[in-house]
Amino acid sequence: MCGIIGINKNLNVTLEIIHGLTALQHRGQDSAGIVTFNGNFKIKKGVGHVSNVFQNIDLEKYQGDCGLGHVRYATAGSTEAIDAQPFAVNYPFGLAMVHNGNVINFNSLRKELNEEHKRLIDTSNDVELILYTFAVNLEKNDLQNITVENIFDAVEKVQKSVKGAYSVLTIIANQGFLAFTDPYGIRPLIMGKKETSTGVSYAFASETNVFDYLGYEVVRDLEAGETVFIDNDNNVHSRILKQNKPSFCVFEYIYFAREDSIFHNRLVASERVKMGKMLSKNLKKSGLKPDIIIDVPNSAYFFASGLAEAVDIPYRRGLAKNRFIGRSFITPNQKKRESVVKQKLNPIKDIIKNHKIAVVDDSIVRGTTSRHLVNLLKKYGAKEVYFISASPQIKYPCIYGIDMSVKKEMIAAEKNETQIAKFINADSVIYQSLEDLQEMYSDFSICDACFSGNYPTGITKDLLEQIETEKLKSNRV
Repeated sequence: MCGIIGINKNLNVTLEIIHGLTALQHRGQDSAGIVTFNGNFKIKKGVGHVSNVFQNIDLEKYQGDCGLGHVRYATAGSTEAIDAQPFAVNYPFGLAMVHNGNVINFNSLRKELNEEHKRLIDTSNDVELILYTFAVNLEKNDLQNITVENIFDAVEKVQKSVKGAYSVLTIIANQGFLAFTDPYGIRPLIMGKKETSTGVSYAFASETNVFDYLGYEVVRDLEAGETVFIDNDNNVHSRILKQNKPSFCVFEYIYFAREDSIFHNRLVASERVKMGKMLSKNLKKSGLKPDIIIDVPNSAYFFASGLAEAVDIPYRRGLAKNRFIGRSFITPNQKKRESVVKQKLNPIKDIIKNHKIAVVDDSIVRGTTSRHLVNLLKKYGAKEVYFISASPQIKYPCIYGIDMSVKKEMIAAEKNETQIAKFINADSVIYQSLEDLQEMYSDFSICDACFSGNYPTGITKDLLEQIETEKLKSNRV
């Protein structure tokens, strides 16, 4: 999972992209990068947060009127600088690209590009596969008279051959600006625009909060399988090329996106409040009567407040958060995750002591973070701790870019709720009902594969084992 931004026809493109990336920092902490175009590509990227990578950037050097930006959270491959995005090639025309998502037929596609098209893929980053697949299909045309139809045709061939989840932004040098999504629309991509002194500037980003910061008006979400091409005259061409059943990742609403972002006309904060209210059904069914409800900051606040409102139990902020520590879920491996959690959260003792506490988190994946929190609350005097997950049991690997691709690390894949409660030392564990979550989105097609095992793109046992093996080799578990 990553964050991407692209801006076309804007004289302040470099600064705007960097500012936009800071609004997407929660989507990736491994690396950051930008590319701008002004006759040729200028790329700046490196390992670390946006503020570190661009600390001493010379804005004049990277001046251009269009550009792309990326923050990376590596769910596969390495976290080294060589795998940081953007990527660029000098033929045909010159192409620069960023993406958000995960290619599941990585090995077979790389083999095809190497053997049939003599393209040497020298990184472990999915975007290079998408970039070269697009390039080999685009260069089959008459490059002296390239048309919008030629570009759409090349994208459609990418959508047919590249399997998985992806939202992609591309600069085609001296031709235009390109955005497209996978046939299922699993990963988000939103279009925005604003009036500038030189005319309309169009932008694309993973989340709408970017547009709030930069003063862009939200135009719309790109649909599943859609391509938008903006030519050099700033004409917008759009078409749905290859579309299967739309399957937007529900984990964007549960955890990954910021609460002030909007996807498909649904505010993330409001979705989380609704999910919190739905949790009341299972809390009432359990017969448990907590004294207070607290959240695990920050993503669980709206779940906890919705639950507290529905059951008429006081909500309190029981855990103080060090806001200078990053998100534990997207740190590279379990040892580092545990270190982050220890530094990030501290109980507020007078609120915790002698109370029966319902602590709400967005999910329970591995269980080790939950166990640490339960032990911490009990250490500071909690009488009983009931751990409540705003999402259903995570039982199946995510193959589309969320860092849950090894089944053995998923506690709910092997244990029932009683066993999970014992493992994390909680007095009880309560999960969101998968049926309730599916009912909530009955009017909107979602991907819930990590809960249900129903993969929109389809999956084989061999491919799941291959993805898990690659994950284990990358040392990100």
